[in-house]
Amino acid sequence: MAKTLYLFSSGRLERKDNTLHWVSDKGEKYVPIVAIRDIKVFGEIELNKRLLEFLNEYDIPIHFFNYYGYYVGTFYPRNSLNSGLITIKQAEHYIDKDKRLYLAKSFVFGGILNILKNLNYYLRRGVDEIKPIVDEIESKSLEINSKQDIASLMQLEGELRNMYYKSFDFIMDDFSFEKRTKRPPQNPLNAMISFGNSLLYTTILSEIYRTHLDPRIGYLHETNQRSFTLNLDIAEVFKPIIVDRTIFQLVNKKQIDEKHFERAIGMTALNEKGKEIFVKAFEAKLDTTIKHRNLGNVSYRRLLRVECYKLYKHFLEEEVYKPFISEW
Repeated sequence: MAKTLYLFSSGRLERKDNTLHWVSDKGEKYVPIVAIRDIKVFGEIELNKRLLEFLNEYDIPIHFFNYYGYYVGTFYPRNSLNSGLITIKQAEHYIDKDKRLYLAKSFVFGGILNILKNLNYYLRRGVDEIKPIVDEIESKSLEINSKQDIASLMQLEGELRNMYYKSFDFIMDDFSFEKRTKRPPQNPLNAMISFGNSLLYTTILSEIYRTHLDPRIGYLHETNQRSFTLNLDIAEVFKPIIVDRTIFQLVNKKQIDEKHFERAIGMTALNEKGKEIFVKAFEAKLDTTIKHRNLGNVSYRRLLRVECYKLYKHFLEEEVYKPFISEW
């Protein structure tokens, strides 16, 4: 099975016959090109046009992050699956206010329902302090249907997530959440959320690449001249069950602690060892299989691709899109 190649240290990536050759101060290794799904780069690397041509030939995206784990950009190979019809249909669903609002609300509903799945899981395990938070989210989420524009919908979604984040201090003991801070994150929990979200965004982008969809056209997140946005929309549905559950596991099982972070004035980030630990748990979560009522045993990674296909059918008006909702 093809895997994501993570490059944390600095070095040189080049083509050697039909393999990738990675050289760093930690040594060197050869990886068969057919064993790679995509590449995520966190260190400073050297590469050349010959390598990019090689990646393009095998349809392998390469995602770049800065030192602190922020997503910078992607080398996106020429997409042989591009479909003019789907691009037109995606644009139609963006331009039509009602069609766009339906999709935007679907992404928000999916995310909030999966948030409630997380919270109810811990409620059943005796974390009674979060009961008022669950009640507040359930009540406030009833307002989603009444929203008539994207701006007010996103504002409501932000309020609901902030309610959810209040539960983190009860679910986890070792780190204090305080409040959500992004650019930059100011404590370990915020650093893990930002890092995990970046990993999820690029993982979904790689899955979109393998469909006919255009990642530049989003519905909840504003389509603009600079960004991929459809991956951000899909990520709203999966953040609670992939990123947040990864964080809960790492903290509650004592797999990550203060020594895995570095701090500067006004910011906190995972260090290289911390990133490696997080990535290992994140990849394990993606490869975890669940029993799906329609698909049988399926991994979370596969569910990301399935979500793309569901949108594809929605745009062609073959089947109305419904976001994935976890059963536990």
